[in-house]
Amino acid sequence: MLRRIACFAVLFLAAACTNSNDLNKAPVALGNFALGHNVVVAPKVVKGPVSREASVEEWQAALTGAIAERFDRYEGEKLYHFGTSVEGYVLAQPGIPVVLSPKSVLIINITVWDDALGKKLNDKPEQITVMESLSGDTIVGSGLTQPKEQQMQNLSRNAAKMIQNYLVKMQAQEQWFGPAGDGTAATSLGSEPAAATAAGTATAPETPAGPVSG
Repeated sequence: MLRRIACFAVLFLAAACTNSNDLNKAPVALGNFALGHNVVVAPKVVKGPVSREASVEEWQAALTGAIAERFDRYEGEKLYHFGTSVEGYVLAQPGIPVVLSPKSVLIINITVWDDALGKKLNDKPEQITVMESLSGDTIVGSGLTQPKEQQMQNLSRNAAKMIQNYLVKMQAQEQWFGPAGDGTAATSLGSEPAAATAAGTATAPETPAGPVSG
């Protein structure tokens, strides 16, 4: 894990960049989707080398907010729950030689639950590697131009966008969310799915009815 994070932190891969600045547009179609529980955990998060420090609580707040910002816009009739696990990160910091152009990176696992079926849609969590978007502020390394909070917000928004891209792909391939409904919003459940506690890092129970634990 550390080797993988270090590679992504040092080398900028243009293909991994994501533009999440599309929240002013209508959300892309996801069938009959509505977001139920949005649970972010970080039981075994790894901080990469030469990274700023970020707490579990900071990552939970940043990712929960970014995911809600993107997916609360959906008003389908069927509920789906997200269990997201923070696996590793690098937040570029100042003081690193500019020639290395260190970049910030975030690695997450995402598990999607179908509320009506009471089961996971992806038996194996989808691992997503997120890099900061290319801009004038990040071309020489965001550690030199951005505070930690802005780095985390940018990575979290890119992560939410990449989760959306993954769901769009699965909707096209597997029809995960079915056809669009009549616009009647779904009713949220009262308890969080137990599988979100692990978000793919541990074996989940067969039904998502239990309480969340760390």
